[in-house]
Amino acid sequence: MSPISESPFSPEQIAAERLKPEEYQEIVQRLGRHPNKAELGMFGVMWSEHCCYKNSRPLLKQFPTEGDRILVGPGENAGVVDLGEGLQLAFKIESHNHPSAVEPFQGAATGVGGILRDIFTMGARPIALLNSLRFGNLDDAKTQRLFKGVVSGISHYGNCIGVPTVGGEVYFDPAYSGNPLVNVMALGLMETQEIVKSGASGIGNPVLYVGSTTGRDGMGGASFASAELTDKSMDDRPAVQVGDPFLEKSLIEACLEAFKTGAVVAAQDMGAAGITCSTSEMAAKGGVGIEFDLDKVPVRESGMIPYEYLLSESQERMLFVAQKGREQELIDIFHRWGLHAVVAGTVIEEPIVRILFKGEIAAEITATALADNTPIYHRELLTEPPEYAKKAWEWTADSLPQSTVAGIEINGNFQTWTQILLTLLDTPTIASKRWVYRQYDHQVQNNTVVLPGGADAAVVRLRPLEPCHSSLANGLEVHPLAKGDLLRENAVSLASESKQEEEVIPLFTKAQGRETPKVSPPLSKEEAPQGAIPGVAATVDCNSRYVYLDPYEGAKAVVAEAARNLSCVGAEPLAVTDNLNFGSPEKPIGYWQLASACRGIADACRELGTPVTGGNVSLYNETVDAEGNPQPIYPTPVIGMVGLIPDLSKLAGQAWLKKGDLIYVLGIGESSQNSELPSESSKIETSPTLGGSEYLAAIHGIVAGKPPRIDFELERKVQSVCRDGIRQGWVCSAHDCAEGGIAIALAESCISAKMGAEIHLSFNSENVGRWDEILFGEMGNCIVVSVAPKNQEIWESYLQEHLTKMWQKIGLVGGAELPLRVVSADNQVLIEVAMGEMGDRFYNAIERRIGSV
Repeated sequence: MSPISESPFSPEQIAAERLKPEEYQEIVQRLGRHPNKAELGMFGVMWSEHCCYKNSRPLLKQFPTEGDRILVGPGENAGVVDLGEGLQLAFKIESHNHPSAVEPFQGAATGVGGILRDIFTMGARPIALLNSLRFGNLDDAKTQRLFKGVVSGISHYGNCIGVPTVGGEVYFDPAYSGNPLVNVMALGLMETQEIVKSGASGIGNPVLYVGSTTGRDGMGGASFASAELTDKSMDDRPAVQVGDPFLEKSLIEACLEAFKTGAVVAAQDMGAAGITCSTSEMAAKGGVGIEFDLDKVPVRESGMIPYEYLLSESQERMLFVAQKGREQELIDIFHRWGLHAVVAGTVIEEPIVRILFKGEIAAEITATALADNTPIYHRELLTEPPEYAKKAWEWTADSLPQSTVAGIEINGNFQTWTQILLTLLDTPTIASKRWVYRQYDHQVQNNTVVLPGGADAAVVRLRPLEPCHSSLANGLEVHPLAKGDLLRENAVSLASESKQEEEVIPLFTKAQGRETPKVSPPLSKEEAPQGAIPGVAATVDCNSRYVYLDPYEGAKAVVAEAARNLSCVGAEPLAVTDNLNFGSPEKPIGYWQLASACRGIADACRELGTPVTGGNVSLYNETVDAEGNPQPIYPTPVIGMVGLIPDLSKLAGQAWLKKGDLIYVLGIGESSQNSELPSESSKIETSPTLGGSEYLAAIHGIVAGKPPRIDFELERKVQSVCRDGIRQGWVCSAHDCAEGGIAIALAESCISAKMGAEIHLSFNSENVGRWDEILFGEMGNCIVVSVAPKNQEIWESYLQEHLTKMWQKIGLVGGAELPLRVVSADNQVLIEVAMGEMGDRFYNAIERRIGSV
């Protein structure tokens, strides 16, 4: 007789816990008996992909995780990097995809709450939030409901708790129609002397339950997040948690106060799998056991059974191991903040998790069986790319209608390049996300230096823990971004000193110049003069269309773009946190996408010196329709990256700064757009391509081709030149060429500044086969910068030395009354469009589709 046939549970009951028959057999073998209902539920959540990474763990091992600045890598609640001079940054990204698909407001809100707990559990005070969001076609009513609900949930929790949402990205594509993605990243500055770890220790030490009460909300959320979405997923609303940001605000303060007493041995957030996960992981990491009494747990509902206690994912709860004899000291702190705190367990020598209920043992399982020694699946990788990829790679731009200097005819309708540009600016993926970020409080805490939409990365000032004297305090003149009060009416736009119209959000804010720390090594005194105010830059990035078409090359491009965005504000890229959003790994194509993307991330992180400190894996992002056909999302490995700005008086936004400034493009040589001048460093093709481009998808309705490939030697040079130019004060603005190519990058810089530009391309109209490739083709290694005329000679000398021929001077910044005008080498006008027309398309694209807030 098999264990299944002798089981007290039916196959349907076992499957309901998301356990496979062979996994149930393994459970029986490990226990030496059949599990009870509570134990079955514990294994179900802890052996889910969401908790144990059973399909992805072998792939994650290839990520580089060590570096000079890495203090805490994968395995803890969040990664921690050293910023120097006692400043340490905790950061992490996580997903809340499935809950947001079922209940968008609470799903997104509790995603914010969960990632914040990961940060302050380490002993860090949260200082910033970012998010990466994916939805279906915005013209669809269901998409609009999900979009509005998710944005409302994020703004509600973040605004109420008092942590600024400073940046992010939003993409719209039919691939996400049934399965939106909600990834949230948080940053925190360490506020405790020691980093708080999660491994339990000290036999006999008390285990404290602190925070909110336990109810039946969020039941089995981890298992729910590890299965495809179906038409019946709405029945899983109980698996969606309900958050209370005001209670979590108190929890932050209470936890940080408790950590500073030195009485806390270990701490763990009760996130996915709740009490089950926190007890088993703390015990397993410490090599000890935990005995836990459910009768001591504060509840919000009556009649709960062990299964419900153990699988509840009620929010705003934590588990502490305290020093024996000091538990009351900690309890008093939490009571003072109006929170529950009880001794509910004890650290024991036997390495098991023993759950008590009504004086009896409700569950007893070896801790490592739940947390570490879980099933691992080494799946077979396809030996060659799948058919969809091969077919996509056969596409070439030659299959498109012929183009001329005037434009292109599509389906019998001739469109000028100006019309194409305006159409792309009106595409929700490219258009301003003003409708989104205006709902977020991005200035709370008084440290936000760059407002959303103002630059390629968010920038937050770093306050030291203790005030110190500085040259700024002594009256030394510094950049206007680094002094003054952070008030909306005092926000500074680097674009212009003229009055901003109502629809234009100021690009930069003034940050107060108090409590200025010394600069962190190993940066030189020239890079960070005494008294400089340091800042941290952060970004989240992923072009999932690239990854779909070529998971390996696409993933490398994602990492490179994240680093490029940091470099565009003058930040040195430091480290990565990743959120791997993929379909089912049990399907050959899904696993090929996942494995190839992981390899690409690993290689790119090594090339750029940005170790991975942790992250999140979200698989089974598929929607099963009524006929049972699974529809996976595009593979979406979101990269969250942080960087250090040594001196906030030296940074750049994407807007032009002043009329008459010179415009340069870095990474493109005089003839590289025609592939005549390849990079000196390699044979990698670096010229613009329409493969996988927004232009190809939005204008022609085609998703095909090979996405841009990254020449990492050139990429490193371009980014280094950009950073150095900003730190030397030569570069006034910087913006990378991403979706929509160089034409969109130029347009965005014009729109942000409300100033036009005169652009002269180095191509004669008679010698160009495809103007759409030049204008809207996409590539890596490419940044558009502006430089004041007084610095032209030294800047060009520097470029010639460090980038040789891989740069061009392409134009001049115009005034507010001038258009964006792009002409060929023989003065043929390609694009000519007024600021007002571009601004209307760009700023109002989302509002036109869904209405105002």
